[in-house]
Amino acid sequence: MKLPPLPALRAFEAAGRLEHFSRAAEELAMTQAAVSYQIRQLEDFLGEKLFERERGRVRLSATGQRLHRPISEAFGAMRSAFADLEQERSAILSLSGPVSFGATWLSGSIGRFQLLYPDLALRLSLTNDVVDLSGGDFDLAIRMGKGNWEGLREHFLFRLYVTPMCSPEFAESHRLETSQDLLKVERISPHDFMWSDYFASAGIGEKPSEMRGIALENQSQEASAAKSGFGVALLTPLLWREEIDNGSLVCPIDHIHYSDICHFVVYPERRVGIRKIERFREWISAEIARAELGIPPAAFERPVN
Repeated sequence: MKLPPLPALRAFEAAGRLEHFSRAAEELAMTQAAVSYQIRQLEDFLGEKLFERERGRVRLSATGQRLHRPISEAFGAMRSAFADLEQERSAILSLSGPVSFGATWLSGSIGRFQLLYPDLALRLSLTNDVVDLSGGDFDLAIRMGKGNWEGLREHFLFRLYVTPMCSPEFAESHRLETSQDLLKVERISPHDFMWSDYFASAGIGEKPSEMRGIALENQSQEASAAKSGFGVALLTPLLWREEIDNGSLVCPIDHIHYSDICHFVVYPERRVGIRKIERFREWISAEIARAELGIPPAAFERPVN
């Protein structure tokens, strides 16, 4: 079947989405009369009405509803294709990452990526919210979770692993030697599910905490509270290597808990093979695997979900 004119399809898609010819005209930089003309052209082409007029608005007819979704998706795919082309040509790599990981290890290491690829500028945005990678604002993301996100290519980096950490003064004054000792001291974010998981993996059946405690949102805040002597926090040693080296944080208990939450590099399937994305993925995978980081081997074993 011969396709109708593209301007008519554009007018139909906008008018159907906005349910208003005037607003469609504003969006398309056309007059309302021009939009109405294009709609009539399409209706004549099909021999059916596409809209029902009512009180200054328009609503899609049954035929219009059948046609609108696939046409709207087609225009969305075209917009994405051109956005991807523009992003690919851009010398800016836009990356989203979780707050604690991004503000500590990633921010401290990213300079090595810039030295390897001086032609690429990096824009790093930190948030614990799940960003939408389909809109073109970001090329890729470091995401924490269990994987299997629809429409995304994912590359496993390492499992989230945590161990109790506190100030040396706190550890000494409370004589922390075993995981059992942690039940008797102040714990930062005591109601976080990670504490229950930690105790379970240590073979301790912890009852729900009755502590009021300090409830914080991320490891950056928890590490700050721990350094100030307010209690024990569950932290990832990779992120706090400087504090461990300078003695402001210590790991008094040997037990490490390996979570089923993992770190991944993710990006849309349609962007596989784009040079700047592949370069970053290769770099961070190699960087994380460096032996001197001291990441336990078990953290590189992806859990079976």
